[in-house]
Amino acid sequence: TMPKEPAVLRQNVLDTTAAILACGIDPKKCLLFRQSLVPEHAELAWILGCLTNVPRLLRLPQWKMKRASQNSEGTVGLLTYPVLQAADILLYKSTRVPVGEDQVLHLELAQDIAQHFNKKYGEFFPVPKAILSEL
Repeated sequence: TMPKEPAVLRQNVLDTTAAILACGIDPKKCLLFRQSLVPEHAELAWILGCLTNVPRLLRLPQWKMKRASQNSEGTVGLLTYPVLQAADILLYKSTRVPVGEDQVLHLELAQDIAQHFNKKYGEFFPVPKAILSEL
């Protein structure tokens, strides 16, 4: 949600990919791709953003904390990032999502958005459930 120098962003992508592979993810057994190259993520985020009300996003604690750290000048990208996360989950019709405690509220937003979409347009998205680690 913060602007990055293009060279730094490219290096971050490479570093993240290396870390994923170092953790034991086997690209022969799973699909590994750069999400930003899939336009449907942003397209679905736009659609879902049109169904999500601003007061709901303003209540998220992550928004309040990060906005405070940015001298009360939170960006639209920061505010709508949870909708992009919901699109990331719902695009693949995920049913279970591994999340940390700090992301539970964002997953709850994805659940609410899925339910709202399904009520308005018919059953389409499964409502994802959290997989919480004890660690």
